[in-house]
Amino acid sequence: MLAFTTAVLWGVLPVFLKLSLMAMDSATITTYRFYSAALVVLAVLLWRKQFPRISALDGRGWFVCVVAAAMLVVNYVATVEGLVYLNPESVQVLMQIAPFLLMIGGVFIYREVFTRKQLVGAITLMAGLLLFFYQRIPMILSSSAESPVGLVFVIIAAVCWAAYALCQKPLLSALHARQLTFLIYILGGSMLLPFAELGDLHGMNALQLWALLFCCANTLVAYGAFTHAMGIWEASKVSAVIALAPLFAILSTEWAINIWPDIFTSSELDWVAYIGAGMVIVGSMLAALGRSQRT
Repeated sequence: MLAFTTAVLWGVLPVFLKLSLMAMDSATITTYRFYSAALVVLAVLLWRKQFPRISALDGRGWFVCVVAAAMLVVNYVATVEGLVYLNPESVQVLMQIAPFLLMIGGVFIYREVFTRKQLVGAITLMAGLLLFFYQRIPMILSSSAESPVGLVFVIIAAVCWAAYALCQKPLLSALHARQLTFLIYILGGSMLLPFAELGDLHGMNALQLWALLFCCANTLVAYGAFTHAMGIWEASKVSAVIALAPLFAILSTEWAINIWPDIFTSSELDWVAYIGAGMVIVGSMLAALGRSQRT
């Protein structure tokens, strides 16, 4: 249920980010998300007397921590920028290359084993992406509401998320997951603060404000559920369930089109695109479950 909660929240998040974008830019939205989550995590750390010590990391460790925070900042901002140019379901489907890139990074950097099931999953995922965007790219090129620039932003976001996840691995040997999350949120929010227009909050209407609040809560609850799921279940199974996020992105986009037709436009996906999206989900699951063979 925790992994499923994460999949649902990550799947519907792009809809609410797009609503927030009507009144705020990507840097400001991300700053609010980082600082709001950091405040809640700080309260938990103080309550449990687990506040991280500066000496917990050496110079190299702090450098990796700053790099991890920078990568997560670019991931958040680029994802939101991608939503300026693309519909939510396209963003979420393309973002599935992030765990694939993480898997490849684990093989080359940490010498992890690449299993046959992971290879089948990777091929299925890439074939699914080709099928999905075979129809979508011509529509994006001819659309007045979408642009291929969004594809570039989402690819950058996926690469940076994989880099962030790879940076986390050595840091978790010195810090508790909650302590590391707090440091990354504080560092990330501070990096963005000079570029944020925090006063834009006063210009938001009720819908936009509630959307921003949901985005902030989503950051905390989704990652919290993900962390707890990883602590009580196999990582491969958690990752496989989270691969369902594109399904919820497609469903939530259809829901949003019916409620706010003046804000969201239909992608008019055909059966080939739906098959492609399904292959992306199955490929992500296979690649994730493949790790359980050698753990």
